[in-house]
Amino acid sequence: MDMKTCEKIDNVGTKAQNKRIGELDFLRGIALLLMIYFHVIFDLSEIYGYDVDYTSGFNYFTGKAAGILFILISGISCNLSRSNWKRALKILAVAMGITVVTHIYSYVYNVEMGIKFGILHFLGLSILMYPVFKRLNNVLLTIIGTVIIILGEYVKKLKPGFDYFFIFGIISERFVSSDYYPLVPWLGVFIYGVVLGKLLYKDKKSYLKYNINGNIINWLGRNTLLIYIIHQPLILAVIELIKLFANN
Repeated sequence: MDMKTCEKIDNVGTKAQNKRIGELDFLRGIALLLMIYFHVIFDLSEIYGYDVDYTSGFNYFTGKAAGILFILISGISCNLSRSNWKRALKILAVAMGITVVTHIYSYVYNVEMGIKFGILHFLGLSILMYPVFKRLNNVLLTIIGTVIIILGEYVKKLKPGFDYFFIFGIISERFVSSDYYPLVPWLGVFIYGVVLGKLLYKDKKSYLKYNINGNIINWLGRNTLLIYIIHQPLILAVIELIKLFANN
């Protein structure tokens, strides 16, 4: 491969990065870091039995902040994507793979770690619904999103004896999913993101006057799905190594 060809490839990569919305990649990268931190705390508590609390305070906040950021940015990004169907199907394929792996893990190690409808399941399904939301005006979308969020407060109080409607947040007392983002109320947050995308990025241009794509946080934001797939095994491997060295 000659120098001119290499330069052309580099230029294509640079142009592709420059077309990205830098601030969205940055926020997505922040969300990823918050999620990784939360999962470290979660694993230490649920898998290794350490006395760390992820259900309140700062640790709880990081988990929810990560989820809200991911969902809002996903809704915004639907207005920017050329192929939401392809993006949604790829996310759902990864989500189903995670469901299989986590349930096998749960069976082998006798722990309740199976993911039935986590954030990837939610995002994939929500993105598939985007063509419907795209046709509605922003006022109506905002009303629908708000109603869904408010409805979530009532739905979570329902405790039927079955789990047939778990994707809508209607679950029994025995339902377990270590990552759980039902359509009610989280679809309301996604719809807010769609509204923000239509309002803020109708021209599909960044608000930044300079390119910030070269930093590590933006790199994380551009590779979120890949890192999501590998981060849990890496967390467990690092914890095991720390335990091994600590015991020697």
